[in-house]
This record gives sequence, structure tokens and C-alpha cells, in this order.
Amino acid sequence: MAIAAPIFAFQVQYWITMLLLVFALVIEGVALVHAITQRGEGFAAIGTLPKGGWIAILAVCLVLTLLTNNVLNIFGLIGIAAALIYLLDVRVGLRDLHDGRGSSW
Repeated sequence: MAIAAPIFAFQVQYWITMLLLVFALVIEGVALVHAITQRGEGFAAIGTLPKGGWIAILAVCLVLTLLTNNVLNIFGLIGIAAALIYLLDVRVGLRDLHDGRGSSW
């Protein structure tokens, strides 16, 4: 009975890590696809990095997350941070620019 607990713990750790990896890849992929499909003038209008800069950052982060296959290292954490900054700041600014309604808060 004493050996079952550590084996079970490693399985739980593995599945949590895989879940975090899938979450990171989905977030980074959504941010990259959104950046690719937007018009370049909008990025300059909201005062952020140009479209090519965001695409490069997000693509490099996605590739590094895929290559390292671990989200709990420095590359994975930077990738998640870059994707979340894009989705929570830049995407909202682009949406407000196109809608003209302002923030929904």
C-alpha cells in the first residue's frame, strides 16, 4: 500500500502538467490567429507594437512551448504572459477601435 501513493502522485502531476500545456498552447494559438487576422493599421491606432512584432512574439512563444513540451519553464511562462497580454490588452483595444463602443466594463 505504501508504494501506491507515490505512483498515483506522479500520474496526477503528469496529467496536471499536460492540462497546463494544452491550456498554454490553446491560449497562444488563439492569440496568434487573432493577431494574424487583424488589420495592421489598428495596432498603430491603439499605440502598441506593430502587427509584425506581435506575430513574431506570439509565434516564437508558441514554437518554444511546443519544442520544450513544458509550460512550467521560463519559455512557457513567458509565452503564457505574452499571449495573455495580447488577449487582455491589445485584442480589447482593437475590438474597441472597431466597435466604437468603448469598454464593456
